[in-house]
Amino acid sequence: MQNLQSIMEIVSGWVWGPYMLVLIVGTGIFLTFRLLFWQFRMLPLAFKQVFGKHPSHEGDISQFGSLMTALSATIGTGNIAGVATACVLGGPGAVFWMWMTALFGMATKYGEGVLAVKYRVKNERGEMSGGPMYYIERGLKWKWLALIFAFFGAVASFGIGSSVQSNTVALAVENGFGLETWVTGIVITAFSALVILGGIKWISRAASFIVPIMAIGYVAGGLIIIFTHLDLVGPALKMIFTYAFTGEAAVGGAIGAAIRYGVARGVFSNEAGMGSAPIAAAAAKTDHPARQGLVSMTGTFIDTIIVCSITGIVLVMGFIMAGSDFGGQTGAVLTVSTFNKLLPGVGGWIVTFGIIFFAYSTILGWSYYGEKCATYLLGEKFVFPYRIIYILSVFIGCVATLDLVWLFADTFNGLMAIPNLIGLLLLSGVIVKESKDFIARRKSGELY
Repeated sequence: MQNLQSIMEIVSGWVWGPYMLVLIVGTGIFLTFRLLFWQFRMLPLAFKQVFGKHPSHEGDISQFGSLMTALSATIGTGNIAGVATACVLGGPGAVFWMWMTALFGMATKYGEGVLAVKYRVKNERGEMSGGPMYYIERGLKWKWLALIFAFFGAVASFGIGSSVQSNTVALAVENGFGLETWVTGIVITAFSALVILGGIKWISRAASFIVPIMAIGYVAGGLIIIFTHLDLVGPALKMIFTYAFTGEAAVGGAIGAAIRYGVARGVFSNEAGMGSAPIAAAAAKTDHPARQGLVSMTGTFIDTIIVCSITGIVLVMGFIMAGSDFGGQTGAVLTVSTFNKLLPGVGGWIVTFGIIFFAYSTILGWSYYGEKCATYLLGEKFVFPYRIIYILSVFIGCVATLDLVWLFADTFNGLMAIPNLIGLLLLSGVIVKESKDFIARRKSGELY
């Protein structure tokens, strides 16, 4: 077992190494220039699509529901623990590189949304199925690569989607309330089953309720800290921008550490390029691929530019307050202690409840991703068996030791990106064509 763990550590290090990060961010930069900075020009319209009312079109769930489903899987422990890890290993400057990753990642997420709707199909149950496996198969005609993505996605769902998340909840509840992990396991498994067994429509409804509440609650707590410590905001922002290019307070004092950990945690948090979010985007009721692409890209903005920024700025404020020192803490523990220090008696609870609901929503969102990958591999008859196995893995995650599972989850989550990025790059011409068509048809009045 020890040998297997050592092997997986090496593989995980390679998968999430500099070449992968360059490929992910490079794809975002390539699409940004190819689309002429579309994500910046169209951002106001994108948010209008999210919150506006639209005519009913073919699909399973609303555009808002598809975004909330994607965000339910995206906004997770990475927004709390991941940001803290980046700040400790890369210094305060890592926050800046998280922002850069998100700004270019918005173009990637847009492209994923466009291709998801462009190449989606209706399955034998009358539901929409889409995502990287479908645009790789139907767009590139590379069935073998589509199968590889689906395999990676299905395996990753049991780790990064279920067991790892439920384990995080169980440990947070045990530390915060003293409740045994098996008790938490029963409760979270039951609540997961209630939603997951209902399929995408139930997941979408649950996500549309949970995600706005949890995100607004967490952001509100962070803003209270910021507005009650305004004297620290200026120095914190100055430190973020300065250390981004000097590497101070990073591992070894190297600028490379700030870039590496900022980019890595940014990608892990917003999942742009990973290929997961377009699976939810394909279910949206929409009249044009580009319209759903606009909705999809707002997810990266919300996840990183808003939620992760709150965590990052508060952590750097705590860093300054403590005399430029994180006190030897990292991960969720650091975020909890910093919020508690800057908002005594309440801050720690905000983060603890944030961890619980962020992780639970991730369990719901990833169940849909994994289901679609599994049924692509094994057929629609595997829908119910997959849901049962996934639900059981939620309970197992609460009571098991998951060091090796974390490694497998991280590795397969990263491996998903490779076939997806190949699809995005080789089908970038389709993304550009659909974008131009969307603009032309809106100008002519054919589309609203």
